Amino acid sequence: MMDLAFLDAPFTPACAGTDEPDGHALDALDAARPAMLGPQRALMPNLSEVQEHLKIVHGTTTLAFKYKSGVVVAVDSRASAGAYIASQNVKKVIEINQFLLGTMAGGAADCQYWQRYLGMRCRLFELNHKERISVAAASKLFQNILCGYRGYGLSIGTMVAGWDHKGPGLYYLDSEGARIEGNLFSVGSGSLFAYGILDSNYKYDMEFADAIELGRRAIYHATHNDAYSGGTVRVYHIDGKGWRRISEDDATVLHYQYNPGKK
Repeated sequence: MMDLAFLDAPFTPACAGTDEPDGHALDALDAARPAMLGPQRALMPNLSEVQEHLKIVHGTTTLAFKYKSGVVVAVDSRASAGAYIASQNVKKVIEINQFLLGTMAGGAADCQYWQRYLGMRCRLFELNHKERISVAAASKLFQNILCGYRGYGLSIGTMVAGWDHKGPGLYYLDSEGARIEGNLFSVGSGSLFAYGILDSNYKYDMEFADAIELGRRAIYHATHNDAYSGGTVRVYHIDGKGWRRISEDDATVLHYQYNPGKK
């Protein structure tokens, strides 16, 4: 039988006593932590005969960038497990609240659960302080959560984008505890292809239509060149009125739209 002794391992927080924006320390009561060091390390001792074949694999393309009128967020919709395409209809933009969006790259379950949890914490902040949480504070809150789980097997590479009293905000975060503010990020297996388009055409003073087209085209090129990206290209825009979904286009339709001679 499979040895499940690892489930009885004592819990030791990776980042104890980290203060959150609302003044409370992140502790074990916030959420139950898994008592193991991740699925791959936990399963390896019990599956020694197939150790060399057991790999946790994933792929995607997500991007976000700030420009003079707001933030553009664009993603694909393919979920893959190695060479197997698990789904073509994954929603990789998590709607945290009306002014905050998160993207999904890495483990789908990890990203979906913890960003929805972040949405709940942002709403509690709003109720406690009678004002909407800022993009910086929301990203710091998320970093504290991820820091508390560092080393426990989470797989998250995400961006938190939004609008607050300071204007547009954009942060990159991952499951190792990184938090980086910037104007442009792309995350996922197709990000190198997306960066090729973004770095050549990005300008902060772009007009709305040009910014939307840049996000859409960058994701399309990633889906065309990266086997782990594909499906639907979704584009969102965030400004002082909140976020709105601009377009959802099939990557195949975009391919023939951008390459009319290949029909």
